[in-house]
Amino acid sequence: MTFAGIIAIFLFLGLIIGDWFQFTTLKSWACRYGCPLAHRKNALASHSDHSLSPAFHKAGALPLPHGIARWVEDRQVIVIRPYYELFSLRFRTAWPLKGTIDVSSDGGQLLLHLSKRIPWSSAILTLLWLVFVIGGTLTFVVLFILDGGLSTIGGFFWVVGLTALGLLVLAGGLILLSFAYRLEDSRLMQVYQELLDVLTTLRLKDSGESMNP
Repeated sequence: MTFAGIIAIFLFLGLIIGDWFQFTTLKSWACRYGCPLAHRKNALASHSDHSLSPAFHKAGALPLPHGIARWVEDRQVIVIRPYYELFSLRFRTAWPLKGTIDVSSDGGQLLLHLSKRIPWSSAILTLLWLVFVIGGTLTFVVLFILDGGLSTIGGFFWVVGLTALGLLVLAGGLILLSFAYRLEDSRLMQVYQELLDVLTTLRLKDSGESMNP
């Protein structure tokens, strides 16, 4: 029984490591991997999707000051993520964000549709934690009441105290999630803005060359 538990733990850790590997890689086969959370659209005028390639270096990669971008031309997708440094002093959370930017053309505009994503393991574990806290608290309170727990003053205060404790744990978790999302979102949007600056500079350069043949 102990051996089976150890195997289950290693299997669980292996699934999480594999999930994070697929999430952090910039390979074309994993460009849309991750749980989508939010979306954002931008448009660049007088640009074509074919002119994106010169902005990216070898293998479609583009190093940015605070992250990296990769142009997957066959799928018309740009993948961006902040730098992940193993021994960095910057605080990292368990909910990292990366961006998948679907590129399309509409007349004289280049449309960028950004999808913010987190690892599936982070999303699933967070959901399970919320279900455990909310469901566990409600289940105990309901069973306690059905068992006659409110028949005494002590039982009444016990229910109130346990409910307050559950709400306190839930509130603390939601505050942590909010803080982590804001932190990771600010890092991702910083990289996204840096990418937009590069593409805008490229657009202006192309426009200048077309005006001065």
